[in-house]
This record gives sequence, structure tokens and C-alpha cells, in this order.
Amino acid sequence: MNQMNQPIQTHPPYTIKFRLGWLLQMAWRDSRRSRSRLLLFISSVIVGIAALVAIYSLGNNLNDAINNQAAALLGADVKITSNQPLTPTMQHLVDSLHQHSNYSEEKNFASMVLFKKNGGTRLVQVRALQGNFPYYGALETEPIVAGMAFRTQQQALVDATLMLQFGAQVGDSIQIGNVPFQIAGKLLNAPGQTGFSAAIAPIVYIPLQYVQQTGLLQKGSRVSYQFYFHLNTTNGIDKWATSLRPILEANDCTIETIETQKESTGRTFADLTSFLSLVGFIALLLGCTGVAGAVHVYVKEKVDAIAVLRCLGVKASQAFAVFLIQIMGIGLVGAMLGAVLGIGIQQLLPFVFSDFLPVHISTSISWVAVGQGICIGLIIAILFALLPLLSIRNISPLRAIRAAYETTPRAIYFSAWWVYVLIALFVYGFAYLQIQEGKQALQFTIGIAIALLVLTAIARLLMWMIKRFFPSSRGYIVRQALANLYRPNNQTSLLMVSIGLGTSFISILFFMQDVLMQRLNLSAAANQPNIVLFDIQSSQKHGVDSIAHAYHLPVGNLVPIVNMRLAAWNNIQATAALTDTARKLPRGLFRREYRVTYRDSLTASEKIVAGIWRGEYNGKGLPYISMETNYAKRNQVRIGDTLTFNVQGANMYAIVGSLRQVNWGGMQTNFLVVFPKGVLEAAPQFWVLLTKVPNQQVSARFQQSVVQQFPNVSIIDLALVLQILNDIISKIGFVIRFMAGLSICTGIVVFIASVYMSKYQRIRETVLLRTLGASRKQIFAITVLEYLFLGLLAAITGILLGLTAGWALAKYTFETSFHPQLIPIILLIGFVCVLTVSIGLINSRGIVKRSPLEVLRSEG
Repeated sequence: MNQMNQPIQTHPPYTIKFRLGWLLQMAWRDSRRSRSRLLLFISSVIVGIAALVAIYSLGNNLNDAINNQAAALLGADVKITSNQPLTPTMQHLVDSLHQHSNYSEEKNFASMVLFKKNGGTRLVQVRALQGNFPYYGALETEPIVAGMAFRTQQQALVDATLMLQFGAQVGDSIQIGNVPFQIAGKLLNAPGQTGFSAAIAPIVYIPLQYVQQTGLLQKGSRVSYQFYFHLNTTNGIDKWATSLRPILEANDCTIETIETQKESTGRTFADLTSFLSLVGFIALLLGCTGVAGAVHVYVKEKVDAIAVLRCLGVKASQAFAVFLIQIMGIGLVGAMLGAVLGIGIQQLLPFVFSDFLPVHISTSISWVAVGQGICIGLIIAILFALLPLLSIRNISPLRAIRAAYETTPRAIYFSAWWVYVLIALFVYGFAYLQIQEGKQALQFTIGIAIALLVLTAIARLLMWMIKRFFPSSRGYIVRQALANLYRPNNQTSLLMVSIGLGTSFISILFFMQDVLMQRLNLSAAANQPNIVLFDIQSSQKHGVDSIAHAYHLPVGNLVPIVNMRLAAWNNIQATAALTDTARKLPRGLFRREYRVTYRDSLTASEKIVAGIWRGEYNGKGLPYISMETNYAKRNQVRIGDTLTFNVQGANMYAIVGSLRQVNWGGMQTNFLVVFPKGVLEAAPQFWVLLTKVPNQQVSARFQQSVVQQFPNVSIIDLALVLQILNDIISKIGFVIRFMAGLSICTGIVVFIASVYMSKYQRIRETVLLRTLGASRKQIFAITVLEYLFLGLLAAITGILLGLTAGWALAKYTFETSFHPQLIPIILLIGFVCVLTVSIGLINSRGIVKRSPLEVLRSEG
């Protein structure tokens, strides 16, 4: 009787000691029947890890290549560059360096080249060279001897692609300015040259001694003066270069050494690899949402087994540890598989990025990158798996005795806030390591969180609306398919997030490519010019005008341009601003060379947003100029500031009288600074003419006539430029789509894993439907409609997010209008729907084909 009055013990009077060996053994035994499914869970992150390993390997190999080939990129130990003839101070410095080194000089400028065999013309980058440059590496030519032979004769090296375009052969003649040159060889590669730079501005090398005879270097001509030095000793060269920089900047010169070449090139491509790493990381995050969902389903299936273990004396912490070990083990296997796949992808990346890179990189395996990828994949997979695993702690032993009355605890608790904090900190830390900028890393983290929250919220809202406004009047098949979206064990939220995020990501890429192409397709309009002539001297205006009239071309848009530099801003001199770093002055204001114009009226692409426009100078006081508003704000220039310009050695004083908003997207001449009439007419200047030719035949004849009569006049064929930029954007788009494809593959894997798991949850439901008389055809139709609804809603949600992000990028980043095309949107929605239904049917076909009794027996 006394025993009956004692309280009933809900736990046995013994507990199992917390031993690591026992936990490992239990984790191994429990995983026997679930290893294939566990591997399917973690397969969601394999593609993301593969992307990171491939990108990290590319970055490491690229850094090694830059370090090994930096000397060949620069071609010398020291390079001094100036955009104007050397001042006496700089000439003295160059002469003193010349005494202790091998020395080469180069004048670099744009000019037209005329192929005499067929009369073809093209704007090229002329490099007039004297000396034995490059001292490291070589000018790669065909034949090989041409790289040195052309320097002492009236010969030229011509870019190989340019020769192919005009059907030129070695030995043919070209004309540059007033001088004919024989083609000594094809130029295959030059120091620092990439595929893109060669496409935009093909290079032609000529001997420096013939430059004056060409007659191309006249007043207003834009020339870059470069001096190369191969020193007898390089000890302390970088400290010496650093000490010289203030003097060089004060004389409008720059200096580069092999070390600075490493830093600048590495910094440029670090931005590329950082961007690609973020893309790969997004793929990994997308995969981890699949891990969280899959582990959630897995834990729900293990509730009864965990309850039995609790009855046998296993603590909640021990049960948690058993399944955490399982996830860690399978996560490590998945990370290693991802690393192997990443090594394979890394073999392709050098070919994908070959046009971007100035160096030849190897495809060797970077074990550091492999280790980084495995560690990141394992950490983030565990972090996302922790959320559903935490529910194990609250599974009661009573679950095994009275499962019908014991409610299943929720997988996510407020007490798990620290897991969310860890995930957010990890995402932020990764982004910060890639971007090296705290604000942008925070924006990236918040953006990812917002996208996930919006997709999850829309999924929950969708389930609530379907349940709240259930279409009872519809047919049985439609009602059943809709009900599956909100019934217990549904996968709506997970599939909405995985499909929607992948759809939004690829749609953003398509929208941004469209924005760039819309900005480029300017010359297609009937009223837009497609030919630009520049470097027209004042004495040549009438002659160029006559040639244009002879071909019946419009010539109304003839614009004067004056080159000048900023000598002072208010009371701050350029030399003080360039040497004083403590005051954080806008040094970019003084570094650039300004190309300004003068006129008495605004153009259609301009609008005054502050101050008053004064189009003519009356001779009293200082003239009032107008500055582009964004440039003024970036450099802290305000209305009323006094600017002192150096115009070919003469000081010109002016006051900022107005700020203009400029539409840079139009095909017209736009300027940062505009002077009124009556100020610059006597200054050294050249003229630019914009006109429109009706077709390529007229364009070719017109260009030949201009080049033959005025060889110093350079011509930009905007149709050709547009074609080149189209090719460039297509290549960039291919690279971006290649990386986006990794995210899409991840989304597909997440989707397959999610649908595969939902198959196990829907087996009993399908069996009941079959038992109650539902035919295979009806179950097939229910499945099709369910996944069609899911795919359609997820695709629409993802595209709406993509439209929002695309509009924001177009408006605030590219500062242009946003007009998305409807057909690609419809095709993307259709593709996502077809893919969703196809995968759903593939994973469900085994259930539909099997008999109810067979399924029930296998389940038992």
C-alpha cells in the first residue's frame, strides 16, 4: 500500500555515461539505414563548396602568377609616366636615372591607321618605342625576330587580330599620319595586354624616331610619355620610389615598380575573385537552407527513436550529440566531395576568364583553397543544421508511450536566438573578408536576410491564404493539390525559398545585362550620331566640313575642346593638395586633365540644378563656369568657389556659377566643366565633330577620305565600338551566367532533396488515396498541379524580387531607366515551372506505380 502511494518514476534510476566512443558508435549504428538520405541532405551544399574551392584556387593561382610575372607585366624595374612633356625637374630626374640603367622611351597616343592594300582604316593605339624595352618578358611576335628588328627600320608591329580583320600580311604597308610603314610582324602579345584591351584599342608599335615625321603630335593632342628603366641594382628601389612620389605628383607624373605592379594588379583581380566568392557563397547559403529543411524532416522522422533512447536513460544532450555527430560526419563527406568537384571546375576557370587576365595562370591544385572550402562548408552546414537539431532536447520519453497525446515540439525556439546570431556573424565575417569594407559587408548580410525572410513570409502568407480562402467549389483534384500546400509535413516554405532565391538571382543577372545593353544600343536610333572625329585643328575645320558635305553628312555638331589642369581651388594649390594627406583633400580634383568646352547655351542632355547659367562673358570680373553636379559633390566643390586652371602654361581664373545635371547615356559630347563664350577662343584647342553615316560602305569611304587628307584626325566608328562592347558584355555575361549556373544547380539539388524527402512523408497519404479508390491518373494530376502551383508561385516571387533589385540597381547604381523585357520573364517562369513539375514527377513515380499493399508492407 505504501509502495502504491509512492510517486511513479518517469525515468529509470540509471543513466548512461557521456562517453565519446559510445556517441560515435550510436551515431554510426543509427545512420546505417539513412546514409544515402543523409548524403542527399548534405548534397545541397556540395555545389556551393565546389564553387568556393574553384574560385579560391583561381585566386591563389592568379596571385602566384602575378607575383611570378609582375616583372614581365611591367617590362622594367621602374616606369615613369606623364601625360604632358616633362618639366625641367622631371627631365633632370630621368637623365640621372638614365646614367645608371638601361633606358627606353615610349610615346603612346591614339591615331588612325590606313591599310594601303585595301584602303581600310581603324583607330589604334600607337606606341612609338625607342630602346630595348621590354627588359623582362618579350614582345611576342610572328615571326619572332620582328620584335627587335622593327626598331631600327621604318617598320611596324601590328596587332594580329587587326591584321586578320583587314586581311593584311607581313610585308604589306600601312600609313600612320604622313609616314608609311612596312609591317614587320604580327603582334601576338605585349606586356600587360589582355584580350579585351586588344579588342578595344589594337596596338601598333613603331620606332620613336619617326613620330615627328608623322605630323600627329600637334597642339591639343593627347599623348602619354612613358620612360622605362632597367637598373643595375634594385636594392631599396621601393623606398626610393615612395620618397619620390610627392615630387612626381607635383609634376603630374606617376612611378611604378615591380612591387607596385604586383599590388595594383593583385588589387584589381582581388575585386574580381571577391565578387565571384560572394556569388559562390550565395550558392552555399542557398544549399544550407536545404540542409536546414532536410535535417528538420530527418529529425521529425527520428522522434520516436529518440523517445525510446530517452526511455533507456539517454540524456537529451546525449541524443542531441548523437545526431550532431551524424550531421558533422556526413557534412565532412559532402564538403570533401564538393572540394573534389571544385578542383574539376577550377580546371575550366582559366579558360573562362582568359580574356580578362593579363597573365598566364596554371591549373594546379591549391590545397589551401581546398582546406578553406572544406572548413567553410562544414562550419556553415553545422550552423544551419543546429536549428532543427535543437528540437531534440525537448523530446520527452513519454513520446514513446503515448505518442497520440504527446505533441511534437517545434523545431525553432526563441532560445535558439544564439544560432541565428552565429549564422549572421558568420555571413557578415565572410562578406567582410571578401569586400574588406564593413558597411558593404553589412549591406550584403542584410540583403541576404531580407531575401530569405521575404520568401519565407510569402510562403507562409500563401499557405494561410489558401487555407483561409479554400476553393471548395473546385474539383477534387484541384482541391487536393492546393490542400497539399498547407497540410502537415508540407515543403512549401523550403521549396519557395530555394526556387525563389535561385530565380531572383538569375533574373537580376538578366535584368542587369539588359540595362547595360540598353545603354550601349544608342547608335541604333535614327537621330543618333555614329561617327566621331576628334583632334581636328582649327585650320582643318573647313576641310573636314567640306568632306562631310561631299558625302551628304550632317555637320551641325562641331564642338571646341581645350585641355587644361587645375592649378588651385580657392586658396589651396595643387602641389599642397597632392602632398598633404592629413587634410583629406580631394586630390582627384587636381590629378586629372580636364577637357572643357565653351558655348552660350545648354544642350538637350543638360539641366541646371543649382546656381545661374551664364552663357557669355561680358569681360567684367571673373567668368562664371558650370560644373557637373555629381563630380562637384564628390570633390566638395560648391557654387562660388574660385578655380585656377593651367591652360598650356597660362593661368585662367574662374568662379563656379552653376551646377549641371548631365545625361551621360546619350550619344553626344558631355563635359564636366563648361566655360561661357568669350573666354577660351584664343586658347590652344582642337575640335570634335559628331555625324551620322547611313551605312558601312559610306562610313568606309568617308573615313578613307578624311585620313588621306588629314592624317592627324582620329575617327571613332561607334558602330564598331558598339559591336566590340557587345562582344565584351556577352563574354562578361557568360562569366556571370557561369557563376549563376552554380547557384541554379544548387537550387535544383536543394529542390530534388526536398522533394525526395517529401516523398517519404506523402507515401501514407498516397496509399490511403489509392485504398479509397483514387486512380493513378488522379494521383498523377494532383502531383502535377501541386508542383505547378509551387513552381509558379516561387518563380513569380523570385522575379518580383529580381525586378525590385534590378530597378534599384538601374536607378541608383547605373543612373538609367529600367525597362525589363517581358518575353525573358515569361520564359524564365515557364522554365522554372517545367523544372519543378519534372523533378516532382520523377521523385513521385515510384510511389504511384506501386500497389498500396506493397507500400504498406515495406513501410511496416
